[in-house]
Amino acid sequence: MDSTISDTDPASLATALQRVASGDRVAFEEVYRRTSVKLFGVCLRILPVRQEAEEALQEAYLSVWRRAGSFDAARGTAMTWLMTLTRNRAIDRLRSSGRFAAAPIEWADEIADPAPGAADVLAMGDDEQRLAYCLGTLEGGDATLIRTAFFDGSTYAELASRTSTPLGTVKSRIRRALLKLRDCLR
Repeated sequence: MDSTISDTDPASLATALQRVASGDRVAFEEVYRRTSVKLFGVCLRILPVRQEAEEALQEAYLSVWRRAGSFDAARGTAMTWLMTLTRNRAIDRLRSSGRFAAAPIEWADEIADPAPGAADVLAMGDDEQRLAYCLGTLEGGDATLIRTAFFDGSTYAELASRTSTPLGTVKSRIRRALLKLRDCLR
């Protein structure tokens, strides 16, 4: 994979999926490397037992290998397609284990809506603006490191590799940037 392409670049992920559809094993490895962490998170949310989540993820990637040709970029992004396929595999596994219990529809009125209220949404908007401002005050690419590490899920080692910077330096820069963010957000 070209090192200048981001792991989250939707166009290159779609291209890799198209190559998987033609039986390209290298492209399949690329898709796995770029998506396995996020897709494993999807499995863990549905199947909190790690072994079950791992097996669901394996089944999902088998489906990716077999069904990559059914991906249609006109209908959505590659990541959305992968997440949907993975979610469905995890739910199938949950249902087949017998631990999936559907409640009667009448109980829906008694369940609290987990969505934030209007005041909370406004407060989140303010928080997002403050965070964006504070990220903008960081120097020398530190904001990019923070965004990539915490919003995209990249590891320190991945960041060090991408930026050709020693691992200890990346960790120090992120730590200092987080301290600056904390001070700015107070």
